[in-house]
Amino acid sequence: MRIDIHSSKFALTDSLRSHIERRVQFALSWAYHKLPHIHLRLDDVNGPKGGLDKVCRIQIPVAGGKPVVIEETQTDMYTAIDRAIERAARTISRRLERSRKIGRASCRERVYHPV
Repeated sequence: MRIDIHSSKFALTDSLRSHIERRVQFALSWAYHKLPHIHLRLDDVNGPKGGLDKVCRIQIPVAGGKPVVIEETQTDMYTAIDRAIERAARTISRRLERSRKIGRASCRERVYHPV
């Protein structure tokens, strides 16, 4: 799984990068083979003014469907990252479970039952 991290209006530190990599590995390691890459965009909207302005946007392409896009805004960048990754993991889990159920249902319909 490749993790692309882009930051805007602030420097991406090594500690922030390693935090993101650890959190993604922890939250999405179960889907490692199904998710070839993840895009994270970090932004500080207000700059040094502060406030509720730290944005983490995650985009995860999913084979055979629309990409999962999650955006989280918080006062702390680490909190925004943690919550966005947690939401992305839940969304990916639901999406993959739905596709598995649909796949099983269509297989059952194709089973030949002689009369």
